[in-house]
Parts: sequence; structure tokens; C-alpha cells
Amino acid sequence: MAEAHQAVAFQFTVTPEGVDVRLSREALKQIYLSGVAAWKKRFARIRNSVLTGVYPATPSSWLVVVMATVSSMYCRIDLSMGLVCHIRRYLPGCRYLSFQHRTLLSAALFSTGVWLSGILLCRQSLKLLLSYHGWMFEPHGKMSRSTRVWVALVKVMSGRKPMLYSFQTSLPKLPVPSVEATIHRYLESVRPLLEDEKYRKMEALAQAFQQHTAPRLQKFLVLKSWWAPNYDFLYVTPSPLQAARAGNTVHAILLYRRKLDREEIPPVKALGIVPMCSYQMERMFNTTRIPGMKSDTLQHVLESKHLAVYHKGRFYKLWLYQGGKLLKPRDLELQFQRILDDPSPPQPGEEKLAALTAGERVPWAEARARFFSQGKNKVSLDAIERAAFFLALDEEAQGYERDREDSMDRYGKSLLHGRCYDRWFDKSFTLVVYKNGKVGTNAEHSWADAPIIGHLWEFMLGTDIFHLGYSEGGHCCGEPSPALAPPQRLQWDIPEECRKVIDSSYRVAKALADDVDFHVFQFTNFGKGLIKRFKISPDAFIQISLQLAHFRDKGSFCLTYEASMTRLFREGRTETVRSCTRESTAFVRSMMDPARGQLERLQLLQVAAEKHQHMYRLAMTGAGIDRHLFCLYVVSRYLRVESPFLAQVLAEPWRLSTSQTPQQQIKMFDMEKNQDHVSSGGGFGPVADDGYGVSYIIAGENLITFHISSKFSSPETDSRRFGRNIRQAMLDIADLFNLPASKVAN
Repeated sequence: MAEAHQAVAFQFTVTPEGVDVRLSREALKQIYLSGVAAWKKRFARIRNSVLTGVYPATPSSWLVVVMATVSSMYCRIDLSMGLVCHIRRYLPGCRYLSFQHRTLLSAALFSTGVWLSGILLCRQSLKLLLSYHGWMFEPHGKMSRSTRVWVALVKVMSGRKPMLYSFQTSLPKLPVPSVEATIHRYLESVRPLLEDEKYRKMEALAQAFQQHTAPRLQKFLVLKSWWAPNYDFLYVTPSPLQAARAGNTVHAILLYRRKLDREEIPPVKALGIVPMCSYQMERMFNTTRIPGMKSDTLQHVLESKHLAVYHKGRFYKLWLYQGGKLLKPRDLELQFQRILDDPSPPQPGEEKLAALTAGERVPWAEARARFFSQGKNKVSLDAIERAAFFLALDEEAQGYERDREDSMDRYGKSLLHGRCYDRWFDKSFTLVVYKNGKVGTNAEHSWADAPIIGHLWEFMLGTDIFHLGYSEGGHCCGEPSPALAPPQRLQWDIPEECRKVIDSSYRVAKALADDVDFHVFQFTNFGKGLIKRFKISPDAFIQISLQLAHFRDKGSFCLTYEASMTRLFREGRTETVRSCTRESTAFVRSMMDPARGQLERLQLLQVAAEKHQHMYRLAMTGAGIDRHLFCLYVVSRYLRVESPFLAQVLAEPWRLSTSQTPQQQIKMFDMEKNQDHVSSGGGFGPVADDGYGVSYIIAGENLITFHISSKFSSPETDSRRFGRNIRQAMLDIADLFNLPASKVAN
């Protein structure tokens, strides 16, 4: 009896007469095209590395320098001042090189040295220029003469048409602040939170640390510094078809990845002048957090040609290319529809497998090493961990509904944790596409900060509706290719002992998820348009409103965290702005005191806003408090030095943790002309058990969306109550200016 075996490119049959081999021309063609595409990508990476490596110069500028040197020699003008002749004397003798050829080679070597020296000089000059941050502390709308000169020099030294990573080597390193300055700012930040007796004790601890322990830790820290280098559109659903929305969305994301690989995305610049670090973007795709017994690690592969998909408890591997070309949206829609139509049930233990990534890390690390290190389990896990990203095709519908007050709460909570087993929380991000065509994302935080995933999200949303579009029936544009091989169902062999670990992780994750009290609301009374008329920073206005809201909510002030980026420096991440200041608490107390007049409150508000802006600028320019103290703590642990002061600092809870979601990093469409296409931003869970997490997005001139989280288990918190307090605080502060919000908003 004959046995038939099929491979990708050929088919052979074993018969009593021998072996019959048949080649598949189409399969061979696809292999050839895939190989050509892979070599093109390698060549593009090499080219980009060269262009980035010599920026702000170009390879053609090297030829110009060589030609200028050679031409000057023919004109009997020695620009090298004898160096060309000196180099020629030290060239090894060769009978194939004439005197003229040796002279040309010497001129080329001299020109190369001059060219490389020029590049280094430009980079160092640009690094010195970018180390100046005085522009950030100047009054809004005003620019000194020195800053104007600085701007002109930065523009000249920045070159033309920079690529994504062109400025990486020119960015300054994050400076190490002086211990004295950090201690002073720290004590200033906790003074309004501590009673006199507790403050005196903390002050004594700080002074002892500064005099005895800190100098040694600071020396090691300075030494190390020398070498250490979610949501969809709010009101619009472009297509109600789940497979179609997934097709366009995935294609748009992969277009972004292609631009990222080719470094065609221009660097993000503050004020359109100062480049910010792009390092975090390198790990956006093909990245997974791997659990470890002591610490996790990030696994990043250079290239991934497939996607990991989850639907109804089943995992799939979906190839994203055919013949070396990216699948079109209509082809992707076909593939996703095949997954949606698949009637097969989950394999034993498969449905809740991803709960391992949501529970405790040590059990997941042990289970991964024991049950997923060989056989089909290893092959399937590799398919997920080495995928470009993870896609969850959800069975439920989500999104904003005008007639349902809690629709945004459910939408946000679903994206935050889902069912605790339908997101792969270790992937760099999980794209979620709901049954009704709404989309969102769940991002893992260790590889990057919110603005990075926000950059991708803005590109995806703009490309999806304004460039790719849909047919009248809601399908992706174009015609599908039915010859595509269907998605590959991942195979598992999960023993009973492993299933117990999965169930245990699921119970841990579900207990945490069920305790999250999540509330999302749109503040539409006014936005940044009105706040700017008050001549106050919108962020400062909101942060001071949060202080007023929190005091009304709990009757006290608390240590407040606001995230600030430090991407003005190479490989910078975030710094903390301690938003609860003496100035902001003084303003809040004036609002709670009926005897205070409106003029006095306004003056206190302006002082508090100016203080907040100053603190934010200090954090952005490397003069924050918490990163320095944390680094000193890490050094103290390494040196086994005990510090009561550092122990006390790191034990303080952040009962109010806040962050702003960036908006319009990529201006792909006019938001004011397309107000239905605003995004509702993203959110996160609370940091302290008895605290709040607040994320907000200032979307356009007349909309601010707040995402509030807390824990049901805390009797001190209530996310909806805090939301009401935020709304009222915003209105009360606006009333101080005697400008009706509705008049300006309309």
C-alpha cells in the first residue's frame, strides 16, 4: 500500500515501482520570492545602518570631500598641509600601484579621516546644543535672543531628512543630579503631607543620609553614568464586521512596522526642533517578556512573519506574507473569517492557557521550563512568543453607547484585563478586536512607555479609515485570494498537573481583576481651548483639579505621582513629578475656606500652576527626585549599605498615580474637522490598594477623557465618586475666571 507525503515545495509517493517525485512550481515560486524579500530586507537594514551611522553627513558627501582633495592637488594646492604625502610614504610597496595611484589612495584616506572627523565634530556639537534646556523654562510665547540663536544652530546641525534613529548618538546622557539638590526637592515635596513632628524626623534622616551615606553612593552612580548609555475612535466604528476591522487594523499596524524597519518614521521632536530618543521603538514588535525565577527578561527577534491569534479558547498561527509580500487587508479578512468560522473546540487545557501570563511569575517560569520546553508545546509556545504581536478576536461587543452610562467603564475594564485568559500579557502588545468591530490594545509596560504605543495607535487609526477604507458592505477593499493556505491551529499536549497551575494562575488573576473598580467619563464642558484662555497650562490645570478633587474625596492630601518623559536624553524613560506641592495645597485650602476671596484664590492658583510647570520641566531635564533616589537605593543594595532614609522614601505609597495620554503625535488628519474621530485614550490600574489611578487625554479643544481606577476592596475609594469630584473641581476652578464654560465650548 502506497504512502503519500506532502511537503511545501514537492510531493512524493512511495510505490512498489519506486519513488514518484513531483515539484510544485507555485510553491517553489513562493519560496524564491520569500527569499528575495528577505535579502531585500537585509540590504535595507545594512543601508539604514550606514545612513544612520554617518548622519548628519551622507555617503555622497564623502565623495565630495575626496573629489575636493584630489582637485586641489591637481591645482597644486595642498589642503592636507603635507599629510597626503606623509600617508603615501607609509603605504606598503606594491608593484601594481604606481606613484599616481598611491597618491590617489593617500588622498582618499586623508579625505576619509577629514570626513569622519567632521561627523564626530557635528555630533559632539549637536550633543552640546541638546544639553541646553533653558528654552523650556522661558515664559510661554516668549523666546530670548540666546534661545533663538540656539534654535538656529540646532536646525543647522540637525541636517536634512533625518531617519528614525539618526539622532541617537547625538542625544546627551541623563545627568546625575547633586545629592543636595535632590534632598532639598524631596523635603520640599513631602512638607505639605507631614505633620511637624514627622517632618522633623524625616529631615533628620535626610541630613544624616546626605552627610554620611550619600557621598559614597553618589560616586558609584556617577562612575556608572560614564558608560551606561488603548483605545479606538470614541464615536466612530469604521466597520461592524469583526474580520474586516481586524484585516484593516492588522495591515495598518504592519505598514507601521515596515516603516519602522526602514527607519522611514521621522523622529519625534519637541517643539518640532529638539529630537527625542527613539530607542523604545526598537522593541515594539517581535518582543515577549519571558518569565524567570529571579527576574524576567525581554526576548526580541529581528524578524517575525506571522501573527498569534486567539479566538474561543483556540490559538492560531497566521502567516502575514505570501511570496515575500505583505498580505492585503482583504486577504487578512479572509483568514480571520476562517478562524471565526472554525467550529473545532479547544484542546484540553488550551482555553485558559494565557492565564499563566496573568498570574504570579514564578509558577509561570516553573511551568514554562517543565511543560513547554519540548515537543508540540514548545513549538506552539514559540509560535506565540516569536509572533509579531498577539491578536484576540473577542466574542463580546464593546464600545461607547450614548444610552448606557457604564459602556465606557465596561470597555476600559475589558481592555485592561479581559477575562484574564484571552490576552497574552507577556507580548509587547495585544490587539483586541471585538465582535462589533471596535478595537483596542493591551500593552505590556516593561519594554516602553505609553507615548510609544500611542504613536503606533495614532498611525493605525488614521491609516485604517483615511487611507485603507472599507466597501459599502463593510468589507476591506479589494478581492481576496481563496488559494491562501488557512491559518495553522496550534497543537498542545497539556498534562493534568500543568492544568492545575493554569487554574491557580487564573484564580489569582481573576481575583485581582474582579477587584478593579474602573470608571471612564468624558468631560465635555470645556477643554484646553478654554484653559489656554486662562493663561494656564492645561496639564497644570488638570493636576491642580485632581488635588482639589482628592481632598474633597478623602479629606486629606497624599503623595501624588505624575509621569514625565525624559526622552530628551539617550534611552530616557520617565521621571516622577510630585504634583502635591505646598503651592497646590495652599490653593486647595483656599477653595475649602468660604472666607477666602476669588482674587486671592486666583493668585494662589497661578502660583500653584507655575510651580507645577517648573517641577515638570525639572523632571524632563534630568533634575527630578525619584529616579535619582531609586538609583542611589540600587547602589546601596549592591554595596550592602543600609540607609533608613532611602528605606523610608521607597516605602511611601503613591495613593494618587496620574498620567496623561499623548495626542496628535502624528498629524494624519485634522482633529477639529473630524471631531467624531477623537480617541478616548487609555488607562491603568491603581498603584496603592487604597489609592486611585488616573489617566487623562486632552483630545482637541473641547474634550478631556478621564480613566479612573481603584479597588472595590478599599472602603476609602470609589472611582465614580472620584469622577464626580474631578468634574466638579474642574468646573469650580473655571468659575474663578468668571467665564461661562458653555459659552466658550459652543
